[in-house]
Amino acid sequence: MNEFVIKYKWKIVGTVLGAIAGYAYYYFIGCNSGTCPIQSNWHTSTLYGGLIGYVFVNSPKKEKPGEEQDKA
Repeated sequence: MNEFVIKYKWKIVGTVLGAIAGYAYYYFIGCNSGTCPIQSNWHTSTLYGGLIGYVFVNSPKKEKPGEEQDKA
């Protein structure tokens, strides 16, 4: 379990922070009428925020000119 957490720590952190941000968006901004599919329900807002956090952390990094990427 400890190896798993160490290996995927940034993915876990990004997902948790995104989920917190998604819930905060629902709580403070949300949609009261119920017609907004993501904002009207805290479940979907939190899951969507977690997904965005995961994608943001795993976005590809640009190489600087002259640097080679390790292919190990």
